[in-house]
Amino acid sequence: MTFDEIADFAAALPRSGALAGLDLGTKTIGVAVSDGLRHVASPLKVIRRSKFTADAAELLQIAKDRGLAGLVLGLPRNMDGSEGPRAQSTRAFARNLERLTPLPITFWDERLSTVAAERALLEADTSRRRRAEVIDQVAAGYILQGALDRLSYLG
Repeated sequence: MTFDEIADFAAALPRSGALAGLDLGTKTIGVAVSDGLRHVASPLKVIRRSKFTADAAELLQIAKDRGLAGLVLGLPRNMDGSEGPRAQSTRAFARNLERLTPLPITFWDERLSTVAAERALLEADTSRRRRAEVIDQVAAGYILQGALDRLSYLG
């Protein structure tokens, strides 16, 4: 099931179990995962996008291998809060994915997550080439950490 409200998502989750955060781009999907107690998000990998079925299969394999309890998709809202074509594309991805898995899915506002990730990588003196390789998974980490912080507040 897909939930627009994080509180509804929280109610659908088991008490423990790791979550994945996804930064859906047109060419890549950044993936981050949390620990089982849902305190810390860690960048995991970048999936090079091909067809939806292949992308979904790789994501669901990660979910199976890590025993994930739910998925958090970054929702790319416009700066004024409205939803444009990229947000609609993310919602379509979620609708298609929910047909393939019983895992609860929710969205997290990803505005400025890539900017924050870029800033963190620059502060870490990461080379331009390395930044290009990891930016999406680091952005996914920011998305997931935001959702984890909110979930812990909902308690």
